[in-house]
Amino acid sequence: MIVFPNAKINLGLNVIRKRSDGYHDIESVLWPIKLCDILEIIPAPDKQFRFYKSGASLPDDWKPNLCEQAWQLLHNRFGIDPVHVFLHKIIPAGSGLGGGSSDAAFTIKALNQFFSLDQSKENLANLALMIGSDCPFFIENKPMIARSRGETLEPISLPLNGLNLLLIVPNVHVSTAFAYSKVKPREPQKPLREILSFSVNNWQNNLQNDFEEPVFDEFPSLREIKEQLLRSGAIYASMSGSGSSVFGLFENPISDSVQEAFAGYFFWKEQLA
Repeated sequence: MIVFPNAKINLGLNVIRKRSDGYHDIESVLWPIKLCDILEIIPAPDKQFRFYKSGASLPDDWKPNLCEQAWQLLHNRFGIDPVHVFLHKIIPAGSGLGGGSSDAAFTIKALNQFFSLDQSKENLANLALMIGSDCPFFIENKPMIARSRGETLEPISLPLNGLNLLLIVPNVHVSTAFAYSKVKPREPQKPLREILSFSVNNWQNNLQNDFEEPVFDEFPSLREIKEQLLRSGAIYASMSGSGSSVFGLFENPISDSVQEAFAGYFFWKEQLA
């Protein structure tokens, strides 16, 4: 069985308060994009779980890997047999694109189908939450407002059809722990839904990612990428998640000259549907 765990971007990200359990209450729109990894699951002929990885590098702290965590969770819960998992990484790690969470969620969904467990999406989301706060989003994998730790999800429709996305990922790894240690939680001046009701052309001065200020201070090259996207004609540009990826939304097709301005960086472009 082969599946394609996709990435997401954040449209706005408010870090509202630190909770007594050590997590933070946040509010953000999670938007799935087509950039994806490749995940294959086959029966284990040696009756041992094995994980094989190729492609983009993973951080040293990705142990045990999230795909193995997902299998172990379902093995403990439902007694599923060992499998061999092959993951080809394309989504850069430490980029705020949710690649690891997506890999875990898609592993859960694929194992549910592979072993005919017949679990509902709600049950799968509850299992995914045991691995990470972002994981339940990738079970449904549709645009959502995320609240609380990121696991409280509400569907949302936004008029982004036809806009062109240009995503830039520099060779910078921003740890989520670092970003949260530097961010200053605050109540947003305007509710997220109110800002999202504005025309996309009016988002730039209103729809903000609270991680940008501390992360840009530590990694000034990310600020320059955002400014270059805006100079290149983006109607909205922002960092995704806790970084390091930065994206721009364009009304017109992205020209070769715009792409050339980011030569040397990993980039991805697509038309939003």
